[in-house]
Amino acid sequence: MTQQRIPVPKHVRILPEGVAISWQDGHETLYGHYDLRLKCACATCVGEWPNQRGIDVRSVPRDVQAVEYLTIGNYALQFLWSDFHSTGIYPYRMLRDLCPCPECAARRGKAQGAPPEKTPP
Repeated sequence: MTQQRIPVPKHVRILPEGVAISWQDGHETLYGHYDLRLKCACATCVGEWPNQRGIDVRSVPRDVQAVEYLTIGNYALQFLWSDFHSTGIYPYRMLRDLCPCPECAARRGKAQGAPPEKTPP
């Protein structure tokens, strides 16, 4: 069994419109601040096993923004958010899997067995 290589960020930038990551393989990703904050999977946001729950979207301000980030080892990023939340760790694999670009969304759809998108004639 071959292991798939985990993508690694080359550059991370916090922009007014979101968090931009340039990956070592040349891929570019822009995550909206709010959408990325909602993906936090820390115990504060989603609970501890076995009592896991979904994040309460009402607890996250719509105008939340990443303020700073740290690199965690060789595998993840951790963000300080404008709502003072900072305990979530975002592994590189998770970040790449969350990439909202059309190419990655299409790849996810194929991997999940979704029918291919129809192109207009």
